[in-house]
Amino acid sequence: MIRMILVLLIAALAPVSLANAQSRDVYTVRDIAVDESAPTLIEAQQRAFAAAKIAGAYEIIARITLPEDRVVASGLIITPEMAELMAAAVDVEEETAGAGRYHGRLAVVFNPANVRAILEQNGLPYTDQPAPRAVLIPVSAAAYEAAWNSAWGDISEARLAPTVTSRSIGFDGGSTWQDIAGDAALYGAQRGVIAELIGRAGAYRVTVSSVTPSGVRELGTTRRVGSMAEATEAAEDLIDDAWKRSSIVRDTNRTLIESTVRYTSLAEWNTLRAALANSPLVSDFQTKAVSTDGAVIAFVFAGDGQRLVSDLRDRGVEINMDTIGWVMTSAVTSVR
Repeated sequence: MIRMILVLLIAALAPVSLANAQSRDVYTVRDIAVDESAPTLIEAQQRAFAAAKIAGAYEIIARITLPEDRVVASGLIITPEMAELMAAAVDVEEETAGAGRYHGRLAVVFNPANVRAILEQNGLPYTDQPAPRAVLIPVSAAAYEAAWNSAWGDISEARLAPTVTSRSIGFDGGSTWQDIAGDAALYGAQRGVIAELIGRAGAYRVTVSSVTPSGVRELGTTRRVGSMAEATEAAEDLIDDAWKRSSIVRDTNRTLIESTVRYTSLAEWNTLRAALANSPLVSDFQTKAVSTDGAVIAFVFAGDGQRLVSDLRDRGVEINMDTIGWVMTSAVTSVR
């Protein structure tokens, strides 16, 4: 009994530790270039740190909000005082200092509570909940296949929707979960993203699709760009913005739901519970009863039910109405 209690306690605390680590990653802006001069080196360094905080503040706001919302809130100006309030720490990544000049690269860690408060005061909708990790599958015509795959880094950086790039070949724009499941498991991903390069040099576009055990959903197509490097950046922006559009809660309606969760193992239960607890649409999550193969849960979700269904599918959870009410299962298990 004591051992079982410890196992359940560790399982309950694990998502909290992961959430804290993800929060720090989301609220850290790295590789900020600075170059400041002043009568003394100390003054130059202080100016550099202040400039990094302002640049980082604009970056963190762009990271967790949508372009169309920032246009509406164009009056939001980051002052030095506001940036100081938002920032929690400055880390030196690279520096050269001397003779009244300080230049290098800095990382700024921001205070989540203060950033959220400023956005809410200015009526700027946001989400700081990262998307489930995805394995990114670059696909293209055979002539571009190697170059397009090489254009992607191993992992996305400074992104709210994190991806890890597959180096496998043989996929195409019509690949399904069954086709990419092996790569998803290899990279520890819960979903896949297909980035299909179309067009030609000087006029590239990328069609992006989300692939889960529940099916394939097209996220959109990027604008035309001149190079593959620009194409990867445009595709990453599209992936991030698609996640934010599905996660930002604008509807003030809240609905209480009680559901049965069916699972085949403790590990699967932990995965399902973490998926629910980490959804930006879910709050007040409670476990009411647990058995060896099922549980009864209750939670409040924001907005309409279709958004909830879509978000949970991206996290590997199927939700359906049964004779006993709402039933949730692992989407991965259901396709085996």
